[in-house]
Amino acid sequence: MTTFQTAVAVLGGLLILGALLSGIAGRSALSLAAVFVLVGFLLGPGATGVLELNADSGFVTDLASIALIVVLFRDGLDVDSELLQSHWQVPLRKIVIAMPLTAVVVALFARLLVGLSWSESFLLGALLCPTDPVLSSGIVTDPRVPRRIRHSLNLESGLNDGLALPGVLAFAAALEVGRSDFVWWHFVLQDVGLGLAYGLLCGLLGSLLMPRDRRGGSIPGHQRALYGLGLALATYGLTVIPPHGNGFIAVFVAAIVTGIRRPDLREAFVTGNEEIVEVLKLGTFAVFGSLLTIHGLFADGWAAVGVVVATFLLARPFGIWVALAGTGVRRAAQAFIAWFGPKGVSTMAFSLLVLSRHVEGGARIVNIAALTVLASVLVYGLTEEPGIRWIAARSPAEQAPDPQPAHA
Repeated sequence: MTTFQTAVAVLGGLLILGALLSGIAGRSALSLAAVFVLVGFLLGPGATGVLELNADSGFVTDLASIALIVVLFRDGLDVDSELLQSHWQVPLRKIVIAMPLTAVVVALFARLLVGLSWSESFLLGALLCPTDPVLSSGIVTDPRVPRRIRHSLNLESGLNDGLALPGVLAFAAALEVGRSDFVWWHFVLQDVGLGLAYGLLCGLLGSLLMPRDRRGGSIPGHQRALYGLGLALATYGLTVIPPHGNGFIAVFVAAIVTGIRRPDLREAFVTGNEEIVEVLKLGTFAVFGSLLTIHGLFADGWAAVGVVVATFLLARPFGIWVALAGTGVRRAAQAFIAWFGPKGVSTMAFSLLVLSRHVEGGARIVNIAALTVLASVLVYGLTEEPGIRWIAARSPAEQAPDPQPAHA
């Protein structure tokens, strides 16, 4: 097993490498996410063996949990009332219609091609239906992409992590080895219901406790940023105390409430904790990469490749086509939205949680999900710039000035 000293040295080296390569990565198809996954794989048992981590170890489980807490809180803060009121129809259709359809189509192909059970197939579908704001960040910030498309993709990627989570947790609980007492309505009432209640309560209290920033305010911005981080961690900790709900759901809901009621706290969190969020995301990419092996990724052979191809070319396009029918969204825009739905940090963090819970068939499920993430990192990195030029050439020029992002 890798010692703490080795893990710290590797993380430090990766952060130094990431900083040095950030300029190159920004000008190439190889993103920092791809670099960290690749380096993690090269350092793992699949290559050099410098990092040897067990998927069910406390370190991996805790890293996945902390990363999910921070990422879900950060995503939830962006769901502000103005954005929802102004641009709600297309993102809502994508989340309510396209996400479930994507999960179902992925599950059908997993059942047909790989031979997973229905529960295992739907767990894989739940892992692969959310999109990743890290891998799509270039799309949602490029002014050449029409504003409506950017806001649609941005809001979708911010919401779907939290909304995919109950499905992942439910199927993981149902498939957990040695557990035969799973009852779906009990899960809904306790995990989802109490998670929602704790999130609403913590978000409301958190937004009230911090004084509003008056002229000459006494609480500086960096302390407000720490307050937001503390609120996320405290919400999770309080929610898992018996009678416990689901802490991840509570964190996401608390962030939505806080972001809507206190835009100043949202802005302080984004500005003050940007580096922490980035370190956690990149660390998750590296650890995830270190757990992969060539043998594991291709254990199901061409069947696994078929599921990956179906996810990109059939599952999401079909879901988007059905969801956006009758909305007036042009065909070119639909095609662009359907293509740019990468799988990344949320899929990886969810997968690490699945591995830590000894889920039946978990290794096969996670290997297929990992193969999809690796393909996303490569394929979307290569097609991002050509895709932006393609949609810019097919979209009418926007006359209205681009509004400032909510976290600017």
